[in-house]
Amino acid sequence: MAHTWTVSAMDYTVLQDGHTNVVNTVHWRCSKTDGDHSGSSYGTVGLEAPSGSFVEWAESFVAWDDITEATAVGWAKAALGDDQVAATEAAIDAQIAEQATPTSGAGVSW
Repeated sequence: MAHTWTVSAMDYTVLQDGHTNVVNTVHWRCSKTDGDHSGSSYGTVGLEAPSGSFVEWAESFVAWDDITEATAVGWAKAALGDDQVAATEAAIDAQIAEQATPTSGAGVSW
């Protein structure tokens, strides 16, 4: 089973450089289920404003109504970077492995 990345919310600046609702933060969740076991991670990541000239920025801008979840997930993963995405997914795999084969426990003996 693959890891599933979703977006629960996005923060935005109402007006920036002539554009409205400019996304600056993505609140993401990554999850995975393997049989009866599951794991997840939640976080936020800030997005940098596009660099370059105003024309270049205007060409890369995505209007609020045109942003899809896939686009926002792509932004979040790009902002996190490949190493952090891999580390997040590995941590979720470790959660699932611990559930499947526990290495510790808690409780009382009676």
